[in-house]
Amino acid sequence: MRKLVVFLAVGATAALVFTALSSARQADNHKLKATLNAAQEVPTQAVANPAGVGSFTGTLTGSKLKWKLTFSKLSGPATAAHIHLGGKGKAGNVIVPLCGPCKSPMSGTAVLTSAVRDQIEKHGTYVNVHTAKNPAGEIRGQVSQHG
Repeated sequence: MRKLVVFLAVGATAALVFTALSSARQADNHKLKATLNAAQEVPTQAVANPAGVGSFTGTLTGSKLKWKLTFSKLSGPATAAHIHLGGKGKAGNVIVPLCGPCKSPMSGTAVLTSAVRDQIEKHGTYVNVHTAKNPAGEIRGQVSQHG
């Protein structure tokens, strides 16, 4: 009887740990989005085409980012797209290459460092789409969490 009680206690503990880990993994699932346009570029007056628009969506689970990028009305083909480090109104370095050259729609996955993940979670990153006429970036959008 005592062995049965110990066996049941160990089984119940294992079930609780599994449930807690599963919940933590689900809580670790972040939905991301960014609306891209020329008005968010830094400096805005440098953009040769104010008509470009786009969107970025992503799911961040652990260190894995699954993303989708769409855009239209650019001044020409997209030469590259990246996630950059930088708050709203600030320019920053590339931290995650997305594509190059890029077509719309584009999707992919990236494995992130914990430092990059932290910056994304703190709204410290933006998506930028580059063209030949606007090599520093034609459309930009700050990455935020939703859902």
